Amino acid sequence: MIKLTTWVNKDCTLGRLSYGNFKCFTLELPWKDNATNVSCVPAGTYKATKYNSPSKGLVVLLKDVEKRTWIEIHSGNYTHQIRGCILVGDGITYLDNDSIPDVVNSRNTLYKLLEALPMDFDIKIDRA
Repeated sequence: MIKLTTWVNKDCTLGRLSYGNFKCFTLELPWKDNATNVSCVPAGTYKATKYNSPSKGLVVLLKDVEKRTWIEIHSGNYTHQIRGCILVGDGITYLDNDSIPDVVNSRNTLYKLLEALPMDFDIKIDRA
């Protein structure tokens, strides 16, 4: 099972994801009452699978998130690249001038995560 602990901030949600020996950071949008495309994923345990997205290639797809669909864990660096999904990276820094933290080395981090995961699994999201 993937474990993801998140910290909700005013402008973003940061997290620490672990699966066995694999660990990385995550970036999501802030909490906005689970609104589609603008909110981070609510705390809970979800089924997930590897999925070949038409626009992003191989990603992780979360299933059965209440009132939400098509939530992916995919690569990206900035909150403006997120529409309710989760970005992964091996570090957190400021890459642009908007004062919102960003994740780095996202594509390589996603490849390593996908390599470590089975086809189907669970993900547990907790708020710190």
